[in-house]
Amino acid sequence: MRPMATLKDLTSGSAIDLSAITAHLDGLDSAARIAEIHTLGRTSQSALFEAASGYRKMTLEDIVPANVPDNTEVVHHGQNTLPAFSHFAKVMFRPDSGPKGELWGYNRNSAFLETVVGPGYFVALQHVVPGEVLVDYLRLPPRGLPSWPPILPNTARLSRFVYNGTQDILRGVSNHVSIGRATKGGKPMDAWFILCRG
Repeated sequence: MRPMATLKDLTSGSAIDLSAITAHLDGLDSAARIAEIHTLGRTSQSALFEAASGYRKMTLEDIVPANVPDNTEVVHHGQNTLPAFSHFAKVMFRPDSGPKGELWGYNRNSAFLETVVGPGYFVALQHVVPGEVLVDYLRLPPRGLPSWPPILPNTARLSRFVYNGTQDILRGVSNHVSIGRATKGGKPMDAWFILCRG
């Protein structure tokens, strides 16, 4: 019997079949999905991001589902294309007050990175491009959750080299997985990441 194709297999060909990728990811349990996203490098992530343009409408409810109570964190495990510290998480919640149509969040890393670089707080909202979500580091949320690190401006510490002036574009891949690319000053950066909602 042929072994089942992996996410890495499905993103390594010259033509990416997104419907096959979606079916594959939706057929896995949470732990297996998270393990699969951690196998993708720069080439696969960049190809997947381009292929996902216009593929699947992504909304804020894909990030924090409607059945999750307000002020409850939802963790999206991530793999980025940096040469080091490539495992991280974007953690977000739907606030019970403030502007509608926003999620508030930060980047969860090791205690060392959060201290040296900073937590990288952001506001997530629907992008002007239909079906995409914008993770906006140009805006700081008014508050986090009680267990979260203190909010720092993205000009503080080494955040000024990482998050400052940055906006991420998210595109939907499956019910739990999205693919993103960082932009700065409105221009795409050579920096991609893939997320899986836990």
